[in-house]
Amino acid sequence: MTAKPRNRALGAQELDRFGEELDALRARTLAQVGRIDAAYIRRVVAAVRWFGLGGRLLLFVAAAGLAFGLTWLLWTAAVLGTLSLALSKILENMEVGHNVMHGQYDWMRDPHLDGKTYEWDIVATGDNWRKTHNYQHHTWTNVRGMDDDIGYGLLRLFPEQRWKPFFLAQPVIAVVFALLFEWGVAIQDLRLGRWLTGKTKHRAMWRKFVPVGRKMGKQLLKDYVLFPLLAGPFFLPVLLGNLVANLIRNVWTYTVIFCGHFTIDAEVFPKESVRNESRGHWYLRQLRGSSNLSGGKWMDLMTGNLSHQIEHHFYPDIPAWRYAAMAVEVREICGRYGQHYDTGSLPRQFGEVVWRILRHAWPSRPRARRPLVRAEAQA
Repeated sequence: MTAKPRNRALGAQELDRFGEELDALRARTLAQVGRIDAAYIRRVVAAVRWFGLGGRLLLFVAAAGLAFGLTWLLWTAAVLGTLSLALSKILENMEVGHNVMHGQYDWMRDPHLDGKTYEWDIVATGDNWRKTHNYQHHTWTNVRGMDDDIGYGLLRLFPEQRWKPFFLAQPVIAVVFALLFEWGVAIQDLRLGRWLTGKTKHRAMWRKFVPVGRKMGKQLLKDYVLFPLLAGPFFLPVLLGNLVANLIRNVWTYTVIFCGHFTIDAEVFPKESVRNESRGHWYLRQLRGSSNLSGGKWMDLMTGNLSHQIEHHFYPDIPAWRYAAMAVEVREICGRYGQHYDTGSLPRQFGEVVWRILRHAWPSRPRARRPLVRAEAQA
């Protein structure tokens, strides 16, 4: 697969101007945030509610079709209900949950959209996500040993990661991880490897697991016990509809997130690279570790605007629906400073992710990369 254009190393003054221009765009955008943003997120919340309600009602209709032997009604209602419920779950997970928990709508003072307390519709807890994602990942994006999202402890996606025979299985592991993505997110902060090797005591692990286990139980009870029980002996369409809707949401979320972080030219960085890191240097690192997806407004909506992963890493607390407009200026700024702005279609970007998964399952060595900044800028 052909590598994309190389980036130009920046000098100290260029680096400062680069950061100042991106900071200025942030300030101008924040000054515009207000009523229109509140109206947008409330429309999305309403869509989540109505698509979810419609999907669940259609699954009960499918159960009725099973009860009365109406095969056409069973299959039609089951498929439409599952897709509607999956759409609701995707929008809630990506456009509402993820973005609200970044504090993008805290200024509204709406207790239902409070980034510090929002709890989303997956088995992972909001508190653990705020720690592993909002803090660790967004602060130390793609820094080895500091960002746990590099392979999630399961996959070797960069040649800089030490190879082990275990990684030969990662093409299969990656598929399982996609199907069960919400569960992987749920246990990420538990650091089970430390517990299995005796580095974490059983009592300490139990204390960490209790809130996670409580959330898991709540989600399992809702989707796989309570709603199916409402359909009585004809529960199977409701049970399977909930299961498939969750699987669709998991695979879609996995695909979007991996396309935003693990395309062919995404880079990882050593811990030394963030020592005395300036604002401009931080922006540059975020850029080099991120990739965008093209596809227009529907792609933006269905990805929670993570189709603009570069802008999200630059401005995680700005309402994400504004990223598309900001991207025009971000791309122009990057071009003027000789920095590659990585964007492409979903098939192309995901193809690069698959290439990484397959290639780095085997031993591989890092290729030479140009430094982020010129030597005098690091002094």
